[in-house]
Amino acid sequence: MNKRTSPKWITELAEGEIFVFGSNLAGMHGGGAARLALKWGAVWGQGVGLQGQTYAIPTMQGGVETIKPYVDEFLVFAREHTELTFLVTEIGCGIAGFNPAEIAPLFRTAIDEDLTNVRLPESFYEAYH
Repeated sequence: MNKRTSPKWITELAEGEIFVFGSNLAGMHGGGAARLALKWGAVWGQGVGLQGQTYAIPTMQGGVETIKPYVDEFLVFAREHTELTFLVTEIGCGIAGFNPAEIAPLFRTAIDEDLTNVRLPESFYEAYH
């Protein structure tokens, strides 16, 4: 397994880097990583997808099974945009109330397929062991 991690605290982005954060479907980016994402172009009222140098994955609408389709959609997008580097935060592990062991399996294909442009939190890798 090639381990490509995102920084624990992301404070700046280089050109071509995308901040991947957990959002709510309504796109009310009022707290946590979603609030930070506003500085890199997250759009108030848009809860899904690419926005400036950010990518929103909804995490507040129910259980883990409701997050999976959005993670799958993100992974398709990442495969199609290899020119970008996606810095995934611990989505769902703050305000949404999940833990890395619950969310990490949703990103398993990023590891299995060795998506070199997707950087996952260290805690997600730890959840596999």
